[in-house]
Formats: sequence, structure tokens, C-alpha cells
Amino acid sequence: MWIADKYIDHVKKDTEARPGECWNEMLLGFQLNKLRTKLLPKKGLSRGYQKLEAMMMSFVADSLARPDSYVWGNIFAPCEIMGAFGLSTLSIECLACYFSGYHLEDFFIDYAQNTGIAPTLCSYHKTFVGAIDSGAVPVPEYAVTTSLSCDGNLNTFRYLEKKKGVPFTFLDVPYRDDEASVDYLAEQLKDFAAELERRFGRPFQEEKLRDIIRIENETKRELVRFFQLQSERYYPGELISHLYMMMGMHLLIGTQEFLDLIRFMIKELEGSPKFEGKKILWIHLLPFYQETLQSYFNGSRNYQIIASDIILDSAEEMDETRPFHALAKKIIRNLYNGSYSHKAEMVGEIARALRPDAVIQFCHWGCKQSSGGSILLKEKMQDMGIPMLILDGDGIDRRNSHDGQIKTRLEAFLEMLDAGAEEAMTTEGERKKIC
Repeated sequence: MWIADKYIDHVKKDTEARPGECWNEMLLGFQLNKLRTKLLPKKGLSRGYQKLEAMMMSFVADSLARPDSYVWGNIFAPCEIMGAFGLSTLSIECLACYFSGYHLEDFFIDYAQNTGIAPTLCSYHKTFVGAIDSGAVPVPEYAVTTSLSCDGNLNTFRYLEKKKGVPFTFLDVPYRDDEASVDYLAEQLKDFAAELERRFGRPFQEEKLRDIIRIENETKRELVRFFQLQSERYYPGELISHLYMMMGMHLLIGTQEFLDLIRFMIKELEGSPKFEGKKILWIHLLPFYQETLQSYFNGSRNYQIIASDIILDSAEEMDETRPFHALAKKIIRNLYNGSYSHKAEMVGEIARALRPDAVIQFCHWGCKQSSGGSILLKEKMQDMGIPMLILDGDGIDRRNSHDGQIKTRLEAFLEMLDAGAEEAMTTEGERKKIC
């Protein structure tokens, strides 16, 4: 793939030299990568994960090619409402990952910090702010964000409105899960739909939103089956495969295309061999670039990530007859809303359903809720008898992740898991001899 590497280097150098003039080059790269994933999928991946990568590359490339077709959002923005208007939702966190594909995250982060953005802000947000502030990326007509779960969301979108004139809706998500809180958020969602109707000149059709929620319910039911199968069978993927799945669950949920893909993956899984290695439940963000983690999890027959909490953050059935209230309940009951003890309980439910051999939590630098609550989650896993490893690093800024430290801690943890399995097998063998 030396041609792709050369083009990445070319775009990186050009963007750093004249950021305001290179958007078309960057966009061309996204379009070429879209074709690459369709015509030359990565070897060693299951066909389902190949299709997922192609789907997400096409989604981003095609959306960015039409500035009037999308709105910015954070990862928890209600994409269902945008979908009812025929609009795409591009989350700023996911876009930051795509900019990182050009190895531009360091340039954009430094640019943002040099213009006064606090170094302690989440590096996903700094990457995005730097990309916009530098003029490298054009702005859309509108944006939407929620108070869930990052406290940087509101400040980032306020900053983009002030500096680039991008108006946005802020959805204030209550912590409490009661009727008054659901009504409060549902009214905000109705107002947001009315604002989109006014700004884009498109009529809102509630029946369309109901159809999206119906498909979303079907997708969630199929996903339960998918993750159950993935906890039993070998299904080769990469770290970034789970990032794409997270994107699909938050940006394409409710589309027939994504539902069809999950069904395809289930059929493929049903014919896959049994997985004999260690099953890992991943918590929080995935540092898709990290070399040691790639070497242990990409296509491995020994250690397989079977699910991630940020993919399964909302799995309950939704009432399609009351679409705004259904969306309000979904957002309020999200795994990432409320206290960390609430999250620990929900992760415990996922662990009971999928029976992982271990849990790994990645504490993303700058994310207060992740680092602050990791001990609560570890205590919960200890009560359940599930080993847990806490890794510190940065989901996007390579300079804040120390490969040596991650390698040392990960290898020691995996050795412990393997030794525990061997000890259990030996003990069982001795017990049978005695019996």
C-alpha cells in the first residue's frame, strides 16, 4: 500500500503548509479509500467486517462531498431525527479519527492549543477544533450536541458557533430517569425537529421517524444475536473494526443498510469455527492506531474482543408509536448517562450475558469520567470474578500513548489469563483422576 502511504504523506505536508487550500485533496483521499475498501478489502478480516469498513468509508466520503447533506453532532446525538429529514449525522469525534488517517491529529491539536484551547480538553475535540480553526475543513449549515457524556461538548460547539458561525442545538439530558425527565427531553427533541424543518426547508414526517425506530428495534434484536455468536465463534477483525461498529451503531442505526449488514454478519458467524481463545470485553474508547494492541487483537485466534460497552450503550426496545419519548428514554437510559455506578451495573449486565474471560478499560487522556470511575468498575468486576485491566493512553493522539508501558502491562495481564486457564484445566484434570 505504498501508493496510499505516499498520498497520505502528500496531504499531510500540504495541509501543514497551507491548511486552507487542501480540503479537495483530503476529500479525494476519502473517496479513493472508499473505492479501495470496496474493490480491495483487507485480507485476514471476516467478510462482515470488510463490508462494515466499506460502509463507513462510503458514509463519510459521500456525506462530506455534499455539505448540504449533513449536520455535525457528537457521538450521542439523535441521528434518527436527522435521518427522518434525509440528513446524515457526522460526529466530530469520528471525523477526528478520519483526519487522524492522514496523521494530522498532532498538527490540528497543536494548532488548537496555540490559539488558546486548553491542553486538558479531550484530544478528539482538539483535533476537530484545530481542523476547523486552521481552515482545513469547511463548515456545515447546522450542528447538534448533547450533554451526554463529555463535559467538553457544549464548550466545543459554542466555540465553533462563535468562531465559524455554525449554529447548533444543545440537548440538555437529565440524569434522572422518570416521567418528568423524559417529557422534558422529548420536548427538546420536538423543538429540534422543528428547527431542522425551518433551516433545511424540508417537512418533518413523523411516520418516517417511526419507521426508523422500527428498523432500529430490529437491528438491536439482531445485534444481541450477533454479540452472543461473536462470544462463541472466531470472527477475525481489527481494533478499528470495533470503532467502525461503534460508528454504525450511532450514525447509521435505523437504516435498512445497517440492519442488512448485521444480518449478513450473523449468517457468516453461524458458519464460523468455535473460538478457543480468551474473550475480551472492551470498555470505553479504542486506540485503533496502537501497535501493541493491534499485534495482540487484530485477527488473533488467542484473544478476541467480543464487544465494547460504547457499542452496547443502549439496547432496549423503543416504542415507535411515541417516537420522541422513545428517543428521550434511549438517551436518558444510555450507559454513559448518570453516575458511574449506573454504568458499572450496566457493564455487569453485558458481562453476564456475554461471559467474557476478562475486561479491559482504556482510560482516554483528558476524559474525566473514564479515569475517575474505573476503580468502581474494577470492584464490580471483582465481585463477578472477572479479571480487569486498566490501560492509560490517548485514543487519537499518539504522543500521549506510551507503547512500552502498554506492552508491559498488557502482556503481564494476558499471561495471567493464560496461566489461570492452564491452572483451571490442570485442577479439573486432577479432580477427574481423583473421582
